[in-house]
Amino acid sequence: MEIRARGARWSSRTLVAAASAALLGVLLTPTGAQGAQPGPGSGSGPAPGGRSVKESQPVYSYDDAIRESVWVDTGIDGDEDGGTDRVAVDVIRPGEPAEQGRRIPVIMDASPYYSCCGRGNESQKKTYDADGRPVGFPLYYDNYFVPRGYAFVAVDLAGTNRSDGCVDVGGRSDIQSAKAVIDWLNGRARGYATRTGTERVRADWTTGATGMIGKSYDGTVANGVAATGVEGLETIVPISAISSWYDYYFQQGAPLYDSGPEWLSDYVESPEARDRCQAVQQRLIDEAPRTGDRTGLWNERDYVRNAHKVRASVFAVHGGQDLNVRAKHLGQWWEALSDAGVERKIWLSQTGHVDPFDFRRAAWVPTLHRWFDHYLLGYENGIEREPMADIERAPDQWSTDRVWPPRTTEPTALRPGTGTAPGVGTLSRTPARPGATETFTDDPRRSEIDWAAAAGLPTPDKAAFLTGPLSRDLRLSGTGTVTVTATPSTPTAHLSAVLVDLGPDTIRDYAASGEGITTLTERTCWGPSTTADSSCYRETAARTADVDYTVFSRGWADLGTYASAGHGKPLTPGKPYTLTIDLAANDHVVPAGHRLALIVAGTDQGLIDPPSTTPTLTLDLSRTSARLPLVGGAQAFARATAGPVPPRSAAPESRQHGVAEPRRTPPIPGDSSR
Repeated sequence: MEIRARGARWSSRTLVAAASAALLGVLLTPTGAQGAQPGPGSGSGPAPGGRSVKESQPVYSYDDAIRESVWVDTGIDGDEDGGTDRVAVDVIRPGEPAEQGRRIPVIMDASPYYSCCGRGNESQKKTYDADGRPVGFPLYYDNYFVPRGYAFVAVDLAGTNRSDGCVDVGGRSDIQSAKAVIDWLNGRARGYATRTGTERVRADWTTGATGMIGKSYDGTVANGVAATGVEGLETIVPISAISSWYDYYFQQGAPLYDSGPEWLSDYVESPEARDRCQAVQQRLIDEAPRTGDRTGLWNERDYVRNAHKVRASVFAVHGGQDLNVRAKHLGQWWEALSDAGVERKIWLSQTGHVDPFDFRRAAWVPTLHRWFDHYLLGYENGIEREPMADIERAPDQWSTDRVWPPRTTEPTALRPGTGTAPGVGTLSRTPARPGATETFTDDPRRSEIDWAAAAGLPTPDKAAFLTGPLSRDLRLSGTGTVTVTATPSTPTAHLSAVLVDLGPDTIRDYAASGEGITTLTERTCWGPSTTADSSCYRETAARTADVDYTVFSRGWADLGTYASAGHGKPLTPGKPYTLTIDLAANDHVVPAGHRLALIVAGTDQGLIDPPSTTPTLTLDLSRTSARLPLVGGAQAFARATAGPVPPRSAAPESRQHGVAEPRRTPPIPGDSSR
């Protein structure tokens, strides 16, 4: 993994944690475990260079772990009731370290879903005994890591489950809910034994070193907290996470859902919070207009602009075909972290909105274990020197890259040209002749799947531009853009741009239920269990589809944002406008014999909302281009479009078969099961 020098960022408490962990590895043996069984990935092994490295072992009792609830004062009064809000923090930690005078690090998952919706592929919720003591913690983090000397902390965001305050969908209240807990863990905030009482609780059992993890909304909160630069947050593991809430509800002014953040807030809030949080709900409506204008509300929820404040390392995981939290979030966050010199690692799968525990479990848990051991315990296990990226090339087939995108990746301009049939042109390095145009009419009933299926056919709803069959593999890695000059016939217009691999393949069926996985009946166990908290989870397998084409990157925009990405204007019919559309990040190889296609169209049915009119748009091809991240740059494209072609070339002249049309995803950044 590439590391850019930023100077030492280890806090004094983290250094103490590392020293304690090293001593712990020497002094303790597995005989101290009471019922804790080693899970997959436990044990020591060789490090790079052949030397032996320590790895945290399951030496502590899970049965006898301390389970407690603390209410942490956030310091803000989100529900405006005259008192600062307290958030509920459920803690499970091994008891032995405190008895031995040792402190331990924390793994934290801050979520709005612990009571309303559940976590993970099996939608687990928190459970409590008759006295309100936590006994069931969702997911495997507690079962696996507590016996290995970590505490697991599950935070109810403000306004959810047992917390005060209101959900503000990625805003100050959400982020402060988790940041305040890190402050408490580091002695900078107050915790209480009850929701309303005065008995103080101090986190004197921890080093303060914290790693945040979570999928979707949970990972989004981790991004937001990291962007505050809070001391004590040593690493985050955001999975399918949002990096800017504006880009969850809009892309360049084009609305992605028919509702705003107020719907999500109402969905996850506790019943009593809904009653007391009407003012917050109204602000989410008033300050997030469906016009697509970027307001102060959205700026507050844009973590990318504060990436320079991130002190934590980042292990990002995303599905390249995630149509809920689109991969644009990954791309812009990754690039901002790179510019800031943040230590980082990435897994990029072929799935949709799926956790790596459910698409690559046997490799994921040990990798996560080593990541936390290094960044929270200070173990020198070499993970920071391993390849930065794991990329899924085909279902369950992975490759690695030392740096991502690869160093030889170069933004390369490809240009559309006219062909022999209307709406079906060429894609090459040669600019189109002046005056060359293509015209299409927006059809909100059509989707990217319809366009790709008829890429080689003249249809009235899109303009497609194709290379010839490639003579060599062509890899695209990272984020691209498409710049169009379009003349609309009406005062409003939305545009879509998609990249398509035209050729037969077997891919994860990301458009089906499960978004690329099938849940099986067999279970595997990842640590010890109790009667109230099982460590055993249903296994999964790749759900695949045999296709003739693959849409692998897409982007959308309101043409009215031509002058400003944050503010749309009415268009003048008959006047040309130039706009650059951001494409979602991905890493895809178009094999030799296949064709690469760029398709420009209007409404992408099921993925963006249509404009108020039905425009016909004319593209000026001489002023339209795609700037794509090609590994090897222009020379790689030249080699791939020259020479003899393998006999397996695609036949785009006829309608082909792909995945099902995109399912209308509700505006809930949650699990694929919902």
